[in-house]
Amino acid sequence: MDEILGHNIFEFNDKIANEMRSVFAARALLVLNLIGSPGAGKTALLERTLMDLREEFSMAVIEGDLQTDNDARRIAAAGARAFQINTGGGCHLDASMIRRAIEEFPLDGLDILFIENVGNLVCPVEFDCGQDGIAAVLSVTEGDDKPEKYPLLFHLASVLILNKTDLLPYVDFSLERAGRFARKLNKNLDVLPLSCRHGDGLDAWYAYLRKARQAKFAGS
Repeated sequence: MDEILGHNIFEFNDKIANEMRSVFAARALLVLNLIGSPGAGKTALLERTLMDLREEFSMAVIEGDLQTDNDARRIAAAGARAFQINTGGGCHLDASMIRRAIEEFPLDGLDILFIENVGNLVCPVEFDCGQDGIAAVLSVTEGDDKPEKYPLLFHLASVLILNKTDLLPYVDFSLERAGRFARKLNKNLDVLPLSCRHGDGLDAWYAYLRKARQAKFAGS
């Protein structure tokens, strides 16, 4: 019974996710779903991105958290529109939540929409939100074996951000090992080490966004 119920939940979510994908495609809107642990640096990455690329792209963020609008306020302070979704204890966003959000959150004129998912390496991966790609965010403080422990995220991701590289001298983390584990799951995965604090490696992330946005625009 539980297996049937679970199947129905995912089937229903996928149907709505495909509807959202069509909505986004009609606007040539690039949608990226950021997934990572609490404290991995998802919001910090978005803050830097929104400030550095604000003259180049029109961007907005849908924020997912259990409680508070702390991250949405940080995004607004960076100069971008933000819409907060509080799950009230739920460990992920789903397509229905995204559909309700965009009913109140106009998409006209946007080039890139980021979905910052609830901090978790498991649940958010199982629920398609209609995104074009998943950006997995892993900080060097978490351990370089995370791709082995949580394989589905790294298998489905289109890009892996290895964040907080400024802390490498103080932690036991190998960029090479983390990247190797991740690419065993996904040979086409882009692996981008960077530091939001110092700015190292951000140019590669911005190049990834430009390429992904151009591909979406060309395919519209």
